[in-house]
Formats: sequence, structure tokens, C-alpha cells
Amino acid sequence: MAEFTAADAIKPRWDPTLKDRAIRVFVGLTILLIGVAVMGHVALRFFRLTDNPIALLLVVIGPAATAGVTLTAALVVSAHAVIGAILRKIPGVVFWGGIVSMIVVVWLAALLFGYVERMADAQTPPERLARTAFGGELTLLEIQAHLTGSEANRDVAPALAALALWPLQFQLARDLAGLLAILGFVNILAMFAIWWERKVSGRIQSRLGPMRVGGWHGWAQSLADGIKLIQKEDIIMDGADRPLFRLAPYLAFVPALSAFIALPFGGYWVFRSLDVGLIFILAMLGIEVVGVIMAGWASNNKWSVYGAMREACQMVSYEIPMGLSLLVPVLTVGTLRLSEIGDLQAGGFHTWLAFANPFTFVAALTYFIASLANCKRAPFDLPEAESELVAGFLTEYSGFRWCLFFFAEYAAMFVVSGIATILFFGAWHSPLPESWGAGLLARGVWGKAAYGVLFSGPLWFVAKGFALVYVQMWVRWTLPRIRLDQVMYACVQVLLPMTMLVLLGATLWSLLVPAGGRLAAIVNGLLTLIGAVGVAGFIAIMSYGFMHRRRLVGTLAVDPLPGA
Repeated sequence: MAEFTAADAIKPRWDPTLKDRAIRVFVGLTILLIGVAVMGHVALRFFRLTDNPIALLLVVIGPAATAGVTLTAALVVSAHAVIGAILRKIPGVVFWGGIVSMIVVVWLAALLFGYVERMADAQTPPERLARTAFGGELTLLEIQAHLTGSEANRDVAPALAALALWPLQFQLARDLAGLLAILGFVNILAMFAIWWERKVSGRIQSRLGPMRVGGWHGWAQSLADGIKLIQKEDIIMDGADRPLFRLAPYLAFVPALSAFIALPFGGYWVFRSLDVGLIFILAMLGIEVVGVIMAGWASNNKWSVYGAMREACQMVSYEIPMGLSLLVPVLTVGTLRLSEIGDLQAGGFHTWLAFANPFTFVAALTYFIASLANCKRAPFDLPEAESELVAGFLTEYSGFRWCLFFFAEYAAMFVVSGIATILFFGAWHSPLPESWGAGLLARGVWGKAAYGVLFSGPLWFVAKGFALVYVQMWVRWTLPRIRLDQVMYACVQVLLPMTMLVLLGATLWSLLVPAGGRLAAIVNGLLTLIGAVGVAGFIAIMSYGFMHRRRLVGTLAVDPLPGA
């Protein structure tokens, strides 16, 4: 066996023959796909099918686009040293540029879908009679005529633009785009949150956290870990229940992913606006516990079983006060549709439901505590409890399946934070009243973009959600883990009676206190003042820590590291 040294770990040996083989494979695939696209175009012209959008997409556009991807991969492999040097020089620009680019891509996709929808709505009755073979209202010629403002012609640019816009009229295309967006958001969320939690824990413990991989503050650490985990061996211990052991990670991840289907990021930014959206999300989060229990049982390990039983006990207990807390804002507004609840909080900071009355204010706090237990976060992380149970239900997992459990956890953290944002903290609205920016909506695309950044849009929802995720990380690395008997005591004898009283108080408040009365206005003003002081204090503490960040560690730890 060859000797493996520290130098090998820091600078792995690169096999030139493997690099040349990869380049040849990618270049060969590129040539093959270009040939398929050319032959497909010739075949379509021969059979007179060039006006068929499906045939064009499958036979010509698809292979040509894939050829572009394989050619890019060949260029990246051949110039990996140059690309790596560039990334090390401008990692911060790449990191923030990637985030801005993703926001712009999502925004442009929404604009294109809206443009096609308006195009279909503007059709005249005779034009609606001309439909495609797949049920679409817009044909290629109609889209091309709409783009050019005249009769369709044989110009290449309008024809390609019409071909690109044609699939966007179908609900299936919208659903696929939404599913890809959700999956991409969850993956990026998990990678960013894992890196972020390492940085938060490091700063709280007077460390720096990841600093090397990717350069600027170790921004590529999670990506490197993901690549490592995918390549690791998938080990299943003797005596384990193999089918259940394999199924458990997916049963934990898929429900957490499915919860995003009904979670609105804005008034129109929702995959499915359900009348019972809140119940659907809570149901999906409740299924996750089945995956954890299955993982512990199938591992055939006593530590795993202990962790699974703790999760079952904790989840079943804390779901009750969490549900009772969520009933308070639902009772206040009178609907379960999350998009309507969010739209009712568009009047500014004082209209957020957390400040509507004293009982919604307390319900926001009780819900957040119960959500920590629901997501297995400290001080309620008993199912894992590394100091007692090795890794709890995760003990026997490795590689990709182990990674799925953490993706599910961080996805659930954002979901419960999103629910809190919608039901208590103004949803996708900024603290400024939405009416202040009404004039921006009439100023075209850039006015709408400014309105979304300043007053109401998905960016505000994501920012609030990440702020609450940060608080969950802050709590984890600040408070110690409590015992299981203390967990149950806090639920059964403290949180449950408190939420029952809060729900009763909210009911009496809605019956006895007029919504626009003087008492309601005074209480709303006081609670808004308390909330404003809390937000200002949070920002002040964060700013103080940022300005004095170099005092947390000595110069020996800071100076030699990139981006410190």
C-alpha cells in the first residue's frame, strides 16, 4: 500500500491521464450531440415538421443545449488551474454575484411566465380557436406575430424566441419550473446554512470557523463536504433492516421538501395557494418524525433506537402547543390561507400580527420555542445528543444518506421560520407601509423591482426567514442541552397550559375588544414599541460584534488566514 502523507492531503496528486481522458470524453460527447442536432434538423425539414415545437425541442434544441454544457465542462477541466486561481482572487465577488444572479434568474423567469399569460389573455375570440395539438392556446405563429407586432415571417430571431416562450403557457411547464426552483432553493439553503452555522458557532466560541476552502471565509466548505459525502461508501451494518434503512432518509427529506409547495414567498410567489395551506405544511412536518423513527429502528443499534424514541416522544408532545400557538393568529384574521394572512399585514410594522394584541405577541414566543423542539434544535436536540448517544438515530448512517437527514433538518428550520414570518412578522412586507410605494408599480419593470426590494417581495420573506434561522443557531450555541424529563416538563406543565390560556385570551379579546377601538390602538402601539426596541437592540448587538470582531481571537489566529 502506498504511503499517504500530510502533503497528499493538502495537495492531492493529480493524474494527467485522467484529466486528458475526461477532456476527450466531454469533447466527444459535444461532437456527437452537435451531429445529432444537425441530423435532427435535416430530418425535420425532410418530413416538414419544422413548425412542430415539441419535435424541435427534443431533436434540435435539447441536443444543442446539452452540447453547450459538455463543451463548458471540457473547458473547465482543461483550465481548472486558471479557474481555481481566479476563484481564489475574487471569491467574495463570486459568492455574492452568484446570489444576485440567482435572484435575477428567478425574477426573469417570473416575468416571462407573466408575459406569456398576458399574451394568452389578450387573444381575440377567433385567435382562441387556433390551438396546438397539446391544448395550448398560443401557437408558434401567434407568439411570433405578437413579438414582432405584425404577421409572422421567417426571421430566425423571432422564431427562436417564440419557440422558447411556447412551453411556458402550459401548467406542466410551470409546475416543473416551480419544483426545480424549490429543489434548488432547498439545496442552496442547506449548503449555506451549514456553512453559516459553522461560522456562527466559531464566533460564539471565539474561533473563526471555516476559512480556507474557496478562500473568502471558507465559502466553499459545504460544497467540498457535499462532494466528499457523495463519494463515501454507503455502509449498512449486519442485522439492519435494509429496506427500511434505505427508505428512512428519503422519508425524512421528502416531507420537508413538500412543505415548500404550500409555503408562499410572496402574494403570487407560491407553488400552490391552498385554502388549508397551514394544515398541509404542519402535516408534512409531522411525517418527518416517521423517517427518524424508522432510521433508529432499522439501524439495529440501541443508541439509534434511544434517539428515535426520544424524537417520537418530543415530537408528539410539542406539536400540540405549536398548533395551539398557530391558532391564535388564525383566529385573529379568520382564515387558514397563508397568502391572505400575509396580505393583511401590508400596512407597516405596526400591522404585523405579533403586535395585534398581547396574546399574539406571547403566541409568537411560544410557537418559536415549540418549533425548536419540532426541528430537533438545541436545547431540545435530545434525538442526537452526541454526548450521550454517539449520534442518536444517525449513528449508523454515512455518506449521502447521512447528508439527507441534515438537508431535511435545515429545510424544516426554514419552513418553521417561514410560518412564523407569515403568521406573526409581516410575511413578505417590509416595515414600511405598502401604500408608500404604490407609485413605483406604474414605472415599468424597474419600478416593480424597486418596489419589491423596498416595500413588498420575496426578498423580505427570505431575509426574515434567515433571521429566524440565525436565532435558532444562536440559541443552539448559547444554551446547554436539557434532560429528557426537563423537556417533557417544559412541554406538559409549562408550554401547553400557557398556549391554552393564550388561545382562550385571544378568543375573549376578539369578542370583547373592538378591532378599531382605543384600547386596541393603545395596546398595538405599546407592543409595536417593544418590538421596535427589540429589533434595534438586535441590530445594535450585531453591529457591535461586527465592529469588534477582531477582539474575539488573537492576531496569530486572524492574520495568516485569507479573508480574515
